[in-house]
Amino acid sequence: MSERTSYAAQPDLQADCGSCFGLCCVALPFSRSSDFPVDKSAGTPCGNLQEDFRCGIHRRLRDQGYNGCTVFDCFGAGQKVSQVTFKGVSWREEPDSARAMYEVFPVVRQLHELLKYIAQALDLPAAGPVHGDLRRAYERLDALTRDTAETLLAVDVDTLRGEVNPLLLRASELARAAVPGRKKNHRGAHLMGSRLRGAKLRGASLRGALLIAADLSGSDLRDADLIGADMRDTNLCGADLRGALFLTQPQLNAARGDARTKVPQTLERPLHWED
Repeated sequence: MSERTSYAAQPDLQADCGSCFGLCCVALPFSRSSDFPVDKSAGTPCGNLQEDFRCGIHRRLRDQGYNGCTVFDCFGAGQKVSQVTFKGVSWREEPDSARAMYEVFPVVRQLHELLKYIAQALDLPAAGPVHGDLRRAYERLDALTRDTAETLLAVDVDTLRGEVNPLLLRASELARAAVPGRKKNHRGAHLMGSRLRGAKLRGASLRGALLIAADLSGSDLRDADLIGADMRDTNLCGADLRGALFLTQPQLNAARGDARTKVPQTLERPLHWED
């Protein structure tokens, strides 16, 4: 891989809906709930999907009850499957390929999520001692995402995740070691609804923590490891997330924040946050 200013910001890992066949709107199922107003089975196009594969209510998704759509990110898997795996031929043009396309998409999405995490680790100067292993892991996974549909359907994502996770954990440890003071460990903690307003969590481990509806308003989350943390409805108003490790756009989108919330430069402030 050639040198880049930021690994995590490369186009391959950013969703490009204009180059995708609306795969998230077709391949994935959803059920009527607070996130969706209707039921939809896997392989059935959403009623809002247009002929050009665009969403007809994209700017009004939350108003129409499609909150779940606003927190989803394919990390670039949609255009990879559409343009690379299936050579730019859509499921409408070639109906016989539809089922394979729908099955491949979730696999590549998981691989791209892993690539995103590896890329974020490669952007950490303090993680230099594991950059070599991370680059090799990235190149291996990237090559796999460009393989045939048959190969991708046979991939054991859990095994690959088990191989990558130790590298990400080591990168996190190296990066957080530079943070002064004692770091709190809330790895895998059940903190749903917890009152943590103003908490000093700089450099803390919140890997896989359950933070649903937790109050983290005004908290210091700089350099905290948030990989896999469930941040649905987490109150981040006034929180400082600069430098947070492995934080993703879907996590931010699922949380609540405001104009005072400080987010990493590599992520976007969700449009639905209070102004």
